[in-house]
Amino acid sequence: MTSNRPIAVVAFGGNAILDAGDDGSFETQLEKAKSACREILKLMHRGYEIVLVHGNGPQVGNLLIQFEKARDIIPVPPLDVAVASSQGLLGHMLEISMRTVLAEDCMERNVATLLTQIIVDREDPAFANPTKPIGPFFTKEEAERLMAEKKWRMVEDSGRGWRRVVCSPKPCRILELQSIRQLLECGTVVITCGGGGIPVNYTTSSVMGTDGVIDKDSTAALLAYNIGAELFMIVTGVNKVSIDFGKPTQREIDVMTVSEARKWLEEGQFPPGSMGPKIRSCIEYVEKGGTEAIITRQDNIGRAVNHPGCCTRIVRDN
Repeated sequence: MTSNRPIAVVAFGGNAILDAGDDGSFETQLEKAKSACREILKLMHRGYEIVLVHGNGPQVGNLLIQFEKARDIIPVPPLDVAVASSQGLLGHMLEISMRTVLAEDCMERNVATLLTQIIVDREDPAFANPTKPIGPFFTKEEAERLMAEKKWRMVEDSGRGWRRVVCSPKPCRILELQSIRQLLECGTVVITCGGGGIPVNYTTSSVMGTDGVIDKDSTAALLAYNIGAELFMIVTGVNKVSIDFGKPTQREIDVMTVSEARKWLEEGQFPPGSMGPKIRSCIEYVEKGGTEAIITRQDNIGRAVNHPGCCTRIVRDN
């Protein structure tokens, strides 16, 4: 069977499944994953083939803590191995959730989780400038102690606490792109590019894992325009994007053109550790051929397509 349905790429953060204050158990994360998949199902009822791209910030951070705690027993693996581990963990969780939700709805559809490697440039300047927040939130006092003890680089993250930051190279190519296309042609719900993908590079004709965590929104945009997705949606913690966030002049934006988005980005309206990568990814998707990108909350996934007032849309310049 070959599918001719439009494709929707939906990217949501690891915080949608494991947020600050959660108990961190598999059961809790699974229930939140099912809630996300029920919203995704609404897009399927609108005729879309689905590609899910998930973040892994909290999960990969927790894995690194586990690795660190066990370092006297087993060697600590490199960061790309932690990303691969989180892809397996979250992919398994999301596949269980999606299959459960499809069964609840009596919809027959296959689901596949694809371990995904992403080529990055060894000369990417990001390797010298860590900016990607991962792991749990800490108080300022805890962060100062960890920076002193573990030599971590840590930053304050949008008023929510302090987090470790690691390097975040730009994704250049998705090695499993053709496999993703083939799965979609068969009508399969594809879970891929988890955590932005496992960063790898070529050295002397070999593919080698490399340090870093790729921004999942950037990889999702790369995937979306490479597979000709008609819908690119980034799910976050707010209904709409705001300018002057946290100020008396804060204003929600219903629609912004690519030029407006780039202008506000350059003015510092969208910080690099929070909304900045999402805006950049939307700009890239639209400039590479997409009609529009959508940013909104998880509970708006199903209605954002036909109800523009509940989300922010990034569109082409007139």
